[in-house]
Amino acid sequence: MAGTEGGAGMTVVILAGGQSRRMGRDKLRLTLEGEGLLERALGRWEAACGRVLVSVADPEKYPWLGDRQVPDRYPGAGPMAGLEAALTLTGGPVFLTAADMPFASPEAGKRLAALCPEEAEACVLLGPDGRLEPLFALYKPALLPTARGLLEAGRRSMLALLDRSRVYAVRPAELGENWDPRLLLNLNEPGDYEKLRLELGE
Repeated sequence: MAGTEGGAGMTVVILAGGQSRRMGRDKLRLTLEGEGLLERALGRWEAACGRVLVSVADPEKYPWLGDRQVPDRYPGAGPMAGLEAALTLTGGPVFLTAADMPFASPEAGKRLAALCPEEAEACVLLGPDGRLEPLFALYKPALLPTARGLLEAGRRSMLALLDRSRVYAVRPAELGENWDPRLLLNLNEPGDYEKLRLELGE
């Protein structure tokens, strides 16, 4: 099997557990083109993929998500805690993305998943700067023991997890027409948000 056949069988997990320290307010309640960032992400991914879950640190923060929530099992441990919880719950491959990446594309995600070799434990997009982007990547249950070991040791770095796993790195060119220079754009600070709103004419 060369990949997951365009994403068949994988669960998409949208990270929504961050504390928005740099933004100074809950950034997932910010709006773009009339939608909150979290609602925007859910709408895009649910329209294109089968099962979509949301990784949360606090299940009471977004009660309207209902059973789509995946609460962290290692509080305060960031995206790796979300990945660990999702892999534990689903028992299958998980495509990880983030709600504060407003142009994260389901089509690009499915293309990346289809490129994943059978022997790889993770398939991760390389940014234009040549660095791995662990928050736009496919992860398989085989790396779950490594993730748990790091979390138990108090280590939460996603790059540390990738360093200890069999990783297939996907170059932007391999995504073909699904590559967009804004694909990995992340809204961390007020200036990021205001700049994007100006670009969108809001």
